[in-house]
Amino acid sequence: MISLSTDRFFRTLSGGLFALVALSACSFPARAETDPGQIAIAVGKLLEQGHYTRQALDQSMSRQLLKTYTETLDYNHLFFTQKDISEFEKRYGAVLADELMLGNLQPATAIYDIYKKRVQDRVAKVKDILKKQKFDFSSNRTTEINRSKSSWPKDEGDADQLWLSRIEGELLAESLNDKATETPVQIVTRRYDRLLRSLGEQTKDDVTKFFLNSLALTYDPHSEYLSPAEMENFNINMKLSLVGIGALLRSEDGYAKISELIPGGPAQMDGQLKVNDRITGVAQGKDAKFVDTIDMRLDKVVEMIRGKKGTLVRLQVLPADSKGGARKIIEIVRDEVKLTEQQAKAEIIEVKGPEGEPQKLGFLTLPSFYADMTSRGKGAKSTTRDVEALLGRMQREGIAGLVIDLRRNGGGSLEEAINLTGLFIKRGPVVQSKDANKQVQVMSDRDNGRVAYTGPLVVLTSHLSASASEIFAAALQDYNRAVIVGDKNTFGKGTVQTVLEVGRFMSPFGFKQPDAGSLKLTIQKFYRISGGSTQLKGCESDIVLPSPYSALQVGEDSLKRPLPYDEVRPAEYEKWSGRPLDVGELKTRSAARVATDLEFRFLLEDTERMKERIAANTLSLNKAAREAEVKAEKARTEERKAARLASKRVDPVAYKLALEDVEKPSLTLVKVDEAEKAKARAATRRAADPSASRTDNADSEDGDEESAEPKSDGRYDPVKQESLNILADLIEQLRRGSLARARE
Repeated sequence: MISLSTDRFFRTLSGGLFALVALSACSFPARAETDPGQIAIAVGKLLEQGHYTRQALDQSMSRQLLKTYTETLDYNHLFFTQKDISEFEKRYGAVLADELMLGNLQPATAIYDIYKKRVQDRVAKVKDILKKQKFDFSSNRTTEINRSKSSWPKDEGDADQLWLSRIEGELLAESLNDKATETPVQIVTRRYDRLLRSLGEQTKDDVTKFFLNSLALTYDPHSEYLSPAEMENFNINMKLSLVGIGALLRSEDGYAKISELIPGGPAQMDGQLKVNDRITGVAQGKDAKFVDTIDMRLDKVVEMIRGKKGTLVRLQVLPADSKGGARKIIEIVRDEVKLTEQQAKAEIIEVKGPEGEPQKLGFLTLPSFYADMTSRGKGAKSTTRDVEALLGRMQREGIAGLVIDLRRNGGGSLEEAINLTGLFIKRGPVVQSKDANKQVQVMSDRDNGRVAYTGPLVVLTSHLSASASEIFAAALQDYNRAVIVGDKNTFGKGTVQTVLEVGRFMSPFGFKQPDAGSLKLTIQKFYRISGGSTQLKGCESDIVLPSPYSALQVGEDSLKRPLPYDEVRPAEYEKWSGRPLDVGELKTRSAARVATDLEFRFLLEDTERMKERIAANTLSLNKAAREAEVKAEKARTEERKAARLASKRVDPVAYKLALEDVEKPSLTLVKVDEAEKAKARAATRRAADPSASRTDNADSEDGDEESAEPKSDGRYDPVKQESLNILADLIEQLRRGSLARARE
């Protein structure tokens, strides 16, 4: 996402929004507890008056809100029937928005109650099937994988048939799992027990959150209502730190289970808490009583474990190696935990130059454009400062060129995107924005011509590179400063959001109401300095490489209700000095390598199979057919393993460069063991496999104390390697150009 501070948002508007909301809030009664109805009114008015489209909550939006809400609850069209939907449309379609603006959330609650009843009834039927029905998996029938675009079941009988195939498919999938320790019936039964438990944990506040979030999504895919806990997580992800014990948690069989300890965090440094330990109770300070956390929602457990820096939390723990169920008490003092895995990091890679001479290339990975939104001091977390520090060390090591990897960068701070661009250009505009009043603003590099790196530059992108990533890549492309390499185009998110505390708009005197949540609100669209928007189109690569994402529906155009593409007048800017890059030559060389590369061949084969599976959107319910698929996959894996061994590929020498290494006298050689490679391959398959789609909320209760990016394992990455090859070609091309100019 692109985020702006609340104060800046107030300055960009004409001044009418706060006055209008405050005046309408004059009738709000003062409350010790915040009334959900009043929250709804404030959110509705903020959207009507503050959203980029200024769309009134009329009957058309009311019907759209109903559609968004029912699909939020029942994403895969499995529990509601068309009869339910028709009844909702008849009763609420024309009035749902009006009721919301009156503070009446009864329609939302009524719809949720019907959803809850449908889930409970369906799970009861599923359990009956699991007890009584026997499947021989010999039919030639199929089951649909992703039903999000399918029609609702016509009636209960139609739903029964759909679910019979679905349960048969789940049992067949588990019967093919030769590593399972339980029977297929036990595994599937437990899955639906979890769904019921998750449903039972939902509160009235959760229903309000679902509904108000649906309202925000009715305006565009990136507006969002955030509960206080979600807002806290948003701030954590932006500043890459939190105060807590430094443990990732997941929910398992009613326990909050330790899945990982953050290096350098209080829990890891204390040494008593172990991975797979289960938390059964939490107490604050020395004398407070323990609160039983068994079967408690994971977010509630996390909330109790987090707290103020320097305070004591006591955990009642069932150790992973406990034989007789004996519990122990662990006392940990909360402290700041740095989420170092999500910050900028780099490698220095040694390759052979065109004459066989040793050459060092830099590879900088940037997971997001992070910034501490709550603090602007010198020590506040900043992407630009971190990257500048890494650049300084890489240049002291003598790198000849640099790749910046944005493949998994979903965006972040607009200010950081502008400032980071400034490290690579002398001066000038970086991005343009347009607000609801059609006023265009040009935002420029403000570092007075200082350039941190002037050498050859490649920016590596993918369909997942979004928002701030697209601003950065597009600006460097427009300046002719970098070669953009990767997927055909980036995500295509060309909108700007700000985050507003809803409670600030609920009092006529500006006194903040407690626990009202926040609204992430789309207020602007942004544009390249060349005039075109990245909305829907994204930033197109100069050199396109085969990609695992090309088969998937990833991007702004795959989301519901995206804002349209348009253009503004180009800004005035001066391109990077020197002759234009000969991208044609770089393309030709790259295409020749890709055509003969073993890993790219495997990638293209996998992509084609993925496209076929997505297009079919079905799984066979015939066990023999599925076993043949599994056998073929195993054979393919073995063939590829043999081909890789025969290729005798040698990984280049690479040295890790984390922020804590910048001032160290020497760097750490990158080493990758086979266990880490296997773990990464499995993670990649899970992330890219559409057949692993969720069963609505059945598997949605996993969570953590702090969000963390999956760890990169450093395994061979053909796209990464080819970006380095392109960089080496670019270095050679620029050297030839320099020699030619010297002879002129």
